[in-house]
Amino acid sequence: MHRTGTRRVVILVMAAAAGLLSGCSTISYYAQALGGHMDVMRLARPVVEAIADPATPPALRDKLARAQEARDFASRELHLPDNGSYRRYADLGRPFVVWNVIATPEFSVEPVEACFPIAGCVAYRGWYSEARANDDARERRAQGFDVRVGGVPAYSTLGWFDDPLLNTFLAFADAEVARLVFHELSHQLLYVKGDTAFNESFAVAVEEEGVRRWLERRADSAERDRYAQFAERRGQFVELIGRYRERLQGYYRDTASFTPLQLDERRNGKAALFAELDRDYERLKLSWGGFGGYDRIMGKAPVTTMVTPAVTTTTTVTPVAAPNNALLAAIVTYSEWLPAFRHLLAKHNGDLAALYGEARRLAAMDRPARERALRDLM
Repeated sequence: MHRTGTRRVVILVMAAAAGLLSGCSTISYYAQALGGHMDVMRLARPVVEAIADPATPPALRDKLARAQEARDFASRELHLPDNGSYRRYADLGRPFVVWNVIATPEFSVEPVEACFPIAGCVAYRGWYSEARANDDARERRAQGFDVRVGGVPAYSTLGWFDDPLLNTFLAFADAEVARLVFHELSHQLLYVKGDTAFNESFAVAVEEEGVRRWLERRADSAERDRYAQFAERRGQFVELIGRYRERLQGYYRDTASFTPLQLDERRNGKAALFAELDRDYERLKLSWGGFGGYDRIMGKAPVTTMVTPAVTTTTTVTPVAAPNNALLAAIVTYSEWLPAFRHLLAKHNGDLAALYGEARRLAAMDRPARERALRDLM
């Protein structure tokens, strides 16, 4: 699932430059964030230059040209920021730009937030090195947390930098590339410090409407049908994960009074629910004719991902760990308030400018009031 957006990291280099750091581990984290992002920016070159370069393979040239069409569409038709983002291209030579580490308590589906001076509190920590992400994950597991490490194909710097197109997502289908561009530009349009669920749900609502319009104008019926099937399966998978998140949440609440002597019983109940989730996922796959596009997320067989659309060689991406609380938190974050934003868009007959105005009104509220308003819309 590409979103695992879909999952993103906000670069906090401005805080590092301002000296807002304390402690060796924090300094180390900011240093890798600064260095990693600067490497990405160093590798980026203008798309027009890459397209004009005779050394650029035709397949890559075509992908870049279509990505620029989506980028222009985003500003012209969706009223998203018109700036230098996604007008350059960088080949990182790896399948993901960053790896996010998400942690939850053993008996909770709420992520442990990491808080930073500029972006506020977010539900993950992003690393430019898979090895360092795994080290962070091991540390957190040793502290008793449920942990998930997920590769991320794209992220937003919220307009601090001109984010480039990356090989990590340019190999996706054209509609998926457009979706990611629309999503990330939505974060530049509106971002509420410290409210990951609001930010991601808003961006997903914008990307959905954006891709619908993009396909309506640019794609043939076959491509629209393919994307509709992809979106339907993604929605069914997210619904499955959301349902089990609610069940686990209820189970943890009901067993909160268990004594330390009942710890094994509580863990066994948790394991039984995750085993049930796995069985339901297998049944869902059967309804899809055996399609296993979410197997890697569910800790099953490896999948093969193209690193650069211009070459035929591929890289095998190992599966992540078996499902746990952190997986549920990672996926549901992107859809928690999505029905509310869909309702607002429908209320205004698909008028994106009106949706943006409503979203800004919600963003201006304090978080409890904002969540009450969103629940009312749901």
